[in-house]
Amino acid sequence: MARHRSSPPRPGIAVGLRAAWRDGYGLGDLRHDILAGLTVGTVAVPLSMALAIATGVPPQHGLYTAIVAGALIALTGGSRFNVSGPTAAFVVILFPIVQQYGLGGLLIASMMAGLILVALGLTGMGRLIQYVPYPVVLGFTAGIAGVIAVLQVPDFLGLEVGQLGEHFVENLGRIIVALPSLSPLELGVGGFTLAVMLLWPRLHVPIPAPLIGLVVGALAAYMINHGLGDPSTGNLVETIASRFSWEAQGETGGGIPPIAPSFAAPWRLPGADGEPLVLDFALIRALLGPAFAIAMLGAIESLLCAVVSDGLTRTRHDPNAELIGQGLGNIVAPLFGGITATAAIARTATSIRSGARSPIAAVVHALVVLLAVVALAGLLGLVPMAALAALLFIVAWNMSEARHFLHTLRSAPAGDVAILVTCFLLTVLFDMVLAVAVGMGLAAALFIRRMSLLTQTQRVDGGPHASIDSLPGEVALYDINGPLFFGAAEKALTSLHLVDPQVRIVILDMHDVPSMDGTAIVALKALIDEMHREGVALVLVGLPARILVKLRRAGIRRTHGRLTWCRELMHARKVALRWLDGGETGPHSSAARA
Repeated sequence: MARHRSSPPRPGIAVGLRAAWRDGYGLGDLRHDILAGLTVGTVAVPLSMALAIATGVPPQHGLYTAIVAGALIALTGGSRFNVSGPTAAFVVILFPIVQQYGLGGLLIASMMAGLILVALGLTGMGRLIQYVPYPVVLGFTAGIAGVIAVLQVPDFLGLEVGQLGEHFVENLGRIIVALPSLSPLELGVGGFTLAVMLLWPRLHVPIPAPLIGLVVGALAAYMINHGLGDPSTGNLVETIASRFSWEAQGETGGGIPPIAPSFAAPWRLPGADGEPLVLDFALIRALLGPAFAIAMLGAIESLLCAVVSDGLTRTRHDPNAELIGQGLGNIVAPLFGGITATAAIARTATSIRSGARSPIAAVVHALVVLLAVVALAGLLGLVPMAALAALLFIVAWNMSEARHFLHTLRSAPAGDVAILVTCFLLTVLFDMVLAVAVGMGLAAALFIRRMSLLTQTQRVDGGPHASIDSLPGEVALYDINGPLFFGAAEKALTSLHLVDPQVRIVILDMHDVPSMDGTAIVALKALIDEMHREGVALVLVGLPARILVKLRRAGIRRTHGRLTWCRELMHARKVALRWLDGGETGPHSSAARA
């Protein structure tokens, strides 16, 4: 009976939810999920607003992301514990998109990225994301953290810098020039909020520090604005309500609209010039590069978060299903005003530590954010911008993994350090897309160099080989160890150039050659031709059948007295001795004359 290869499992939908259900889900699990969802939901509300503002869009769009994408990704993804929403990693990618194409362009790019993520999941590319080297990930995440921190300085200090641009160096220069406009009151509120959020965890009270920090910051700003200032002439401390205004369903107001997210076609939203976008091929082509960058970063962040959650819970996620879920969330959320979403490691870890058992916890988290929008929009508008900047300072610090960064600089090999520093500087000075591309290229080059150093060719002289009796002086035995690919083949095979004119037959022990690529085959063919011109025969030993098939396809075939291959060294020795005894090698042999 013929055997059929088992085909890999097809990517599914709602794998994480179904896995939790198969393991048995009861009322006790639901109670844990509700409590975890309530906890992480209170954390997500201020973070979603702060990250939306850092991206350059009104705060409600971050909340809409947590509501729509947070629930949809949890229900359709491949992880049981990932909590998705807006994340800090995207700020450096999304901020320039908003500057060039406005809110509408950002939402269209997010939808395009969602389609790319679904395609990656359907084609089984989820496993490939794990091959992104750690120095590349650490470098660009630390760079992103640095950019985020710098972007918060104007709000934290109350500087009058106007609209920031796309480039880090330009923004840094504008911030330095604007330092004389520092507001002591804004700095006081921001510093007070930052101190509260840093010190609150030491009290071990089960209330999230970001919630407490923003509450006390809002109270401080309210007392300053109503005690020292005149509300009719403007706030002394800027808040969400004083900076942002909204218009929806025939109503207007400041801050956040107290309505649930509703359908709105992204291409009808304003571009960078305030006019509605024109959805055409030119716009799609312009947004394709940013969309691809969003998809790649989203895939890396989400699957990295899933790996972390697996480590905390001893479960396993389906990477392809997770990519499909992330893609669906990013396709649907922009239709309701949500920006780019991905899994958030901090929120996921908070959910797990709060007792989450299934994706239901992430759904509850989305409902908590929805309730905050509908019922607490007025109070959310009182949050000062300096307090949100303080919150993002903490996010940036945690994201930077400064200890790991410094430890890697001190202890990692020089090549990895170079990749880390390069990715960091390119992310800060240019953009993350260039940093990842260059970092992956450098990592690949470093890998090739290291692999080439592992491939060696050495002549076995002196005593007999472990698997063969002693050989006459006319026969040379070489041992090749390691893969023969484009980075190592030339070095390994060119070392076979003979210096002993007595040698008439070369035996290559290739038992330890696991693979050969096209470059190695071309180099081997050139070696065979050169040896033939010098009257030297070649015997290849130990190559697996799949490599021999490659050689035949390349036109390398057995030739009596010139080239052959054997399975074992003892057989190769017999062939070599027979060729010598029969005078079948060398420039004047009968085989050569024929």
